[in-house]
Amino acid sequence: MHEYTSPARVWGLSCPGFPEEVSRARRWTRDILRGSPLAEDAELIVSELSANAILHTASGREYGSFHLAVAVSAQVVAVSVTDDGGTATAPKVEHQNQDAEHGRGLGMVSAIAHRVVVHDSDRGHTVTAELYSNTRLGGQPC
Repeated sequence: MHEYTSPARVWGLSCPGFPEEVSRARRWTRDILRGSPLAEDAELIVSELSANAILHTASGREYGSFHLAVAVSAQVVAVSVTDDGGTATAPKVEHQNQDAEHGRGLGMVSAIAHRVVVHDSDRGHTVTAELYSNTRLGGQPC
């Protein structure tokens, strides 16, 4: 393999911060992962992370946007959503009771994904959820 090539393929999409763009992000993810056993989980994760970006950050304000990336390799599907910031705190899992109508999205993402990482930057936050193609006991990739 050439030193500048990678076995991973990466796609990116930028969306205006409108609620209807969440369904576009879902469709885009589904189209990229068509035929993958991880497609439904990835689609759900993208939906939750995109909605969170619009609801809780500057991404949902006038002229706001959010950005998606999907990286696919033989071992991992990684989906990332980057928001426009505008909040003092990074996204985090909140433990809500069963009757709560809000605040459970990132917890659900954490339950579905094998690994969730939040990166802060000057511009905003990126939440990356990784789904492993083959896993051993303990959730580690084979």
